[in-house]
Amino acid sequence: MPRYRLDIEYDGRPYHGFQAQERLPSVQGAIERAVKGFCGEELRLQAAGRTDTGVHATHQVIHVDLEKDWKPDVVRDALNAHLVPEPIVVLEASVAPEGWHARFSARERRYLYRILNRKSPPALDQGRVWHVKKPLDADAMHTAAQVLVGHHDFTTFRDLQCQAKSPMKTLDIAAVRREGEHVLLEFASRSFLHRQVRSMTGSLAQVGLGRWSADDVKAALEARDRKACGPVAPAEGLYLAGVSY
Repeated sequence: MPRYRLDIEYDGRPYHGFQAQERLPSVQGAIERAVKGFCGEELRLQAAGRTDTGVHATHQVIHVDLEKDWKPDVVRDALNAHLVPEPIVVLEASVAPEGWHARFSARERRYLYRILNRKSPPALDQGRVWHVKKPLDADAMHTAAQVLVGHHDFTTFRDLQCQAKSPMKTLDIAAVRREGEHVLLEFASRSFLHRQVRSMTGSLAQVGLGRWSADDVKAALEARDRKACGPVAPAEGLYLAGVSY
């Protein structure tokens, strides 16, 4: 039974997250229906990560085990045909090496958070960015973000419903930069806690607005208390941007 790696992208706005749900639209459910439409198989796919309601992906990785040997290009093109008009696209399909797993073989996951920082709201990017009207100091945000890099107890930036066994995580990259009217935040780690990226982004935005300092971010981290977290950033600006194996 060949295993296929599928690199995909999707707009998360129509879905109640990635994970399949019985009566609610999900990215996983749409792809599994496409597989059934393509080859008649009912299966449960595996993914590198489960994004929340409204969160997007420019590079998610999943795998499916199919009964028949298909050329990877056929799998990609057939699934894309059956995914119409869903805002989900298979970018690439390949036969996975023996023992490879989309989730358990992943060594790093990368997230991008997009903030539109201007007075006027978005027209083309509605639902795809967080609109912040007041000026943000991206350099100050970047400096404060370095406090979060390393191995820490991230309880402060962990959703109360998080099911991870431990709040200890190693954040490899936390970078903030401005590109014109956009402030972009990038985070990389082997794994993240539930809503960790949105929680960190919301706190760093407080720094950008001049309400917090880098020392305040450090104090929040060291508090190990969810109540010390700043306002959580909305889902629409968040993207799963890559997975490394």
